[in-house]
Amino acid sequence: MMEQNLLPPARVLGLETSCDETAAAVLEDGRILHSSVVATQMDLHAQFGGVFPEVASRQHIRTIHSVVDQALHQAHLSLSDLDAIAVTRGPGLAGSLVVGMNTAKGLALASGLPLIGVNHLEGHIYSAWINPLDAPAPPEPEFPLLALLVSGGHTELNLMKGHVQYQRLGATLDDAAGEAFDKVARLLGLPYPGGPSIQKAADGGDPKAFAFPRARLDGTWDFSFSGLKTAVLRVVRQLEGSRQPLPVSDLAASFQAAVVEVLFTKTIKAAQKFGVHTIVVAGGVSANRALRDTFFSQQQFPVHIPELSLCTDNAAMIAAAGYYRFALGQRDPLDLDVLPTWALS
Repeated sequence: MMEQNLLPPARVLGLETSCDETAAAVLEDGRILHSSVVATQMDLHAQFGGVFPEVASRQHIRTIHSVVDQALHQAHLSLSDLDAIAVTRGPGLAGSLVVGMNTAKGLALASGLPLIGVNHLEGHIYSAWINPLDAPAPPEPEFPLLALLVSGGHTELNLMKGHVQYQRLGATLDDAAGEAFDKVARLLGLPYPGGPSIQKAADGGDPKAFAFPRARLDGTWDFSFSGLKTAVLRVVRQLEGSRQPLPVSDLAASFQAAVVEVLFTKTIKAAQKFGVHTIVVAGGVSANRALRDTFFSQQQFPVHIPELSLCTDNAAMIAAAGYYRFALGQRDPLDLDVLPTWALS
């Protein structure tokens, strides 16, 4: 695999519409961020307690062109200054993905730029390579590396021996970590999205107040969070049945501690087993402060976690992954279709 300094220079426009964020970004050489624009639909979906697919796709249609224009304007570039267009192909909501894909195809056709389809999960991993234009570049993640992907829809461990090379070691057998955060937040009467709400509530709580179970799944690199969620539900019902006030902060802190311990312990064990040089933690849940602090507190492995603005869905990560695919020769046809259930490996 080519080293970074042997890869050709390129500016890539990235588009991301896999769920409820309409995003566009311009990235240079897979690392230098010129612009990143994200139009969130969070408030729109809060009334539903989660993402409503039809509403999401309609909102993408309304905002995608203005978001692309803003990204190019902030980068002080036009399409003629770019080398490729990268777009999320999947996984995600079919109707949302189509909006981004069709926009990218139109731009590629009009400009003659190559089209690069990118896996959304791959994008999250490559968010760890990005740094702002005016900031000194931190060291790149070094291969072989172990990538922990933790989001609302996915929780998995991937071994990478080089760019865009993935070997999935394990994944959740039921709820993703972010999904568990959302479900437990609803149990505790906390607002959507659950991740930030649980973290905020946990700040004033005792992480040892409730001895919630940790699913170890010894002998595998898989995860399971449904038992933990059920344990929280059982405690909540017991407290409500006895007419006791819910100790929301203690429940949130104890739940969060259980999730963090399982994610951290299994990742470190896998890193030791496979002899990696670096750990990357990415995806929406990587914004969780307790998770970040726990990984950064250990000294055995260098850990790369994206800055907070790049943890949740954005197009800079799609442009980053798209750059490496472009540099390694990928070119996709204009009849490229979306893949809503596309696995990373």
